[in-house]
Amino acid sequence: MSAVHVQLLNLSAGALLLSAVLVLWRRELVVIIRVFAVQGIALAALIAVLGAVQGSLELAVFAVGVLVLRAGVLPGLLRYALASGPQERRETRPLVNVAASLLAAAVLTLLALAVSQPITALAPSSATQAVPIGIAVVLIGFFVLVTRRRAVSQLVGFLLMDNGITAVGFLTTAGIGLVVEVGVALDVLLVVLVLQILTGRMREVFGGTDLDELRELSD
Repeated sequence: MSAVHVQLLNLSAGALLLSAVLVLWRRELVVIIRVFAVQGIALAALIAVLGAVQGSLELAVFAVGVLVLRAGVLPGLLRYALASGPQERRETRPLVNVAASLLAAAVLTLLALAVSQPITALAPSSATQAVPIGIAVVLIGFFVLVTRRRAVSQLVGFLLMDNGITAVGFLTTAGIGLVVEVGVALDVLLVVLVLQILTGRMREVFGGTDLDELRELSD
């Protein structure tokens, strides 16, 4: 791998992690969706760099698919799900505040670095050196999923996890089969569509998607 490819790979991996941290930092749901779209661009760039290094047309095609789906279609669906009411514009009461969330992101990143040491030691390369970032994105996505109250925020957390898993998969192998990855992408899109319909129905019936408030209604 040439020095230019290494720099591009590190840049795209860094953008992947930074965008995950920014999701924890910002509370405006519109901004969170935009940051998720930026992460989709970073993931597509990472796959494109790997495709260029390996001379793989399959990876190049998949990078374009990731760009369209995760930087265009999925953020568009999230924005559409958000557009029905002004009360849904902010993550007003997360279970963990912003300062503690950023500290948790740092701890999770260090944890990812520790648990990925066997992988990087087994096959040291520029690609595997970026594996801790992918694992950190998975952990941060899970943290978003369990600490945010709004359904849209939790959905973004789930999608962050998916982006991290995809990044780790491509960084640790010569490339996952295109048919398999297309199937996974379609499954993710299906989940988003179902959750979009569900959040729309929740707004119609209950007037919002704050999950704690819905639990109080059930009690």
